[in-house]
Amino acid sequence: MSPIQPNSGKPPVVSIRNLTKVYGNGFKALKGVDLDIREGEILALLGPNGAGKTTMISIVCGLVNPSGGQVTVGGHDVVRDFRATRSMIGLVPQELTTDQFETVINTVTFSRGLHGKGKNPALIEQILKDLSLWEKRDNMLRELSGGMKRRVLIAKALAHEPRILFLDEPTAGVDVTLRRDMWQVVEKLRATGVTIILTTHYIEEAEEIADRVGVINAGELLLIEDKTTLMKKLGAKQLRLELTHPLEAVPPGLESFDLKLVDDGNALVHDYASDETHGNGQGSRIAALMKALSAADVPIGDISTHQSSLEDIFVKLIGERA
Repeated sequence: MSPIQPNSGKPPVVSIRNLTKVYGNGFKALKGVDLDIREGEILALLGPNGAGKTTMISIVCGLVNPSGGQVTVGGHDVVRDFRATRSMIGLVPQELTTDQFETVINTVTFSRGLHGKGKNPALIEQILKDLSLWEKRDNMLRELSGGMKRRVLIAKALAHEPRILFLDEPTAGVDVTLRRDMWQVVEKLRATGVTIILTTHYIEEAEEIADRVGVINAGELLLIEDKTTLMKKLGAKQLRLELTHPLEAVPPGLESFDLKLVDDGNALVHDYASDETHGNGQGSRIAALMKALSAADVPIGDISTHQSSLEDIFVKLIGERA
């Protein structure tokens, strides 16, 4: 079974239990996924192509039928209560599927009407302005760049004021400026209580804006964790000591510190956990190491540290399950 992180207080806005999907050719896209998504959070789903991210999103949005398990949105079953659940969800798909000969404002307004919402020109205007589309409102979609078309997809997903927004690779092919604007919109939405689930290949985005991170590979949810807890739990650090002249071996008396000689003897490295930097009254392990190095007359020229990034953690997890 995949991990579920407990939800404190309110029930989850999306609840996924033992979700499976097997396609006609026998391919198992999802293998018993369990996941609770909290109201108002930003959850980032990371995984390589074919991991099952898009399949899971498609099932929650009612676009694909599950082979087994159950998904509820706002307490409603996504299969039995499709209309109720779909009205609460906004979806920004990977594909740039738009009517090339329609204007920006018309296609966004039409999307609102598709969900049974009455006209609200002021809201549509605000959405287009937030996404820097207002000046392009009368342009046909075929006249827009790929990045601007992706903004239109986001505008369409927001037009019916969803409680939950799925962003499936929303910044693929988008330049840095447009990407930054999009994340400002995401933050505004979160401030109004909208729950946001995004899949991304840009791990730095997940590291910057997500509250929790899930890692999916081969149809299994390998991990779901608060980002800060994840970084603390799995984010190893490395102390690197550049030497003024090379050594042939680690000096005697330093064996207990698990030092490794690298770069043809020109540097020593020590891997350690974050909590080793905190003293315990008798000095931390790092302080003890530095004292031992000094006593051994190790010729240190420079010292640097490296903190594992979310990308390092992701690559490690995927590699362990390969």
